[in-house]
Amino acid sequence: MPPVAPLRTRFAPSPTGDLHLGGLLCAFVSFALARASGGVFVVRVEDLDPPRVVPGAAARILEDLAGLGLAWDEPDGAERGPCAPYAQSRRGGLYAAAIAALGERVYPCDCSRADLSAASAPHAGEELVYRGTCRELPRDRPMKRPPALRVRVPEHGAETFHDLGVGEVTQRLGEAVGDFVLQRGDGVFAYQLACAFDDHAMGIDVVVRGHDLLASTARQIWLGRLLGAARAPRYFHVPLVVTASGERLAKRTRGATVRALLARGASPEQLFGFLAQAAGFQASAAPVTRDQAIAGARAWLERAPEGTTRAPATATLPDALGAG
Repeated sequence: MPPVAPLRTRFAPSPTGDLHLGGLLCAFVSFALARASGGVFVVRVEDLDPPRVVPGAAARILEDLAGLGLAWDEPDGAERGPCAPYAQSRRGGLYAAAIAALGERVYPCDCSRADLSAASAPHAGEELVYRGTCRELPRDRPMKRPPALRVRVPEHGAETFHDLGVGEVTQRLGEAVGDFVLQRGDGVFAYQLACAFDDHAMGIDVVVRGHDLLASTARQIWLGRLLGAARAPRYFHVPLVVTASGERLAKRTRGATVRALLARGASPEQLFGFLAQAAGFQASAAPVTRDQAIAGARAWLERAPEGTTRAPATATLPDALGAG
């Protein structure tokens, strides 16, 4: 079996509440792939939107990771890692420079959400598709409101990538999303920009995240290339964790946080067993140690380094870990 190349992975939590099992799945898979390959596990805090940030949440998430033995490799304190700072709220200058480097591809848009809804009229659950309302308007025109900054995407052509959890995915950016926002009118940098820029700048090899973010991937690959990335990361969109009734676990779901599960008597081995099964590293949710889970990740890498787990869109929480 050929040696597995060291992988640089990342976990990028939003500090809007305590860590829940869905977030832990992303952290666990990122950590296991890094450790199984002799690579590097990075934690990057996505705290771009101040009103949504819960004071103390970032520190509690890091405590939860450390308590389960999921230690990250590059500190953001006195002994700064090579890509510091790792909190996006302190990387604004880098994002502003990236937007400036895009030049005429970026333009101001002063449309309101009502304007966008009227122009796009999406079906329930679908994303608003921007139809280019402001694309050709004078940039120095009087604005109705502080404008967002959008990037002009190709009107034709498709972005195709292979996802380790889903398989081949193709998206036509012009039809699926249109010219998307890089910076909101209130000055907050958009997730799409910050994520694409940081994954490139931090040299991430595999991006592990929830299935709900699959639709963001094509534009982030395209934007990363526009910003100078020689190659895109590989992506692994893992299942969303749901209860037996099909409710998606989230930070507001009662009893679903990692702290609550452990407080009710769930063991780390039970958590790792469920997470390893959800990731496709083992066939059952039988309890395993952290190191056994890493061994499962190693076997998965050796078995199909360029393959896919064909992961389902959801993973149901077993009764032994049921939120309540």
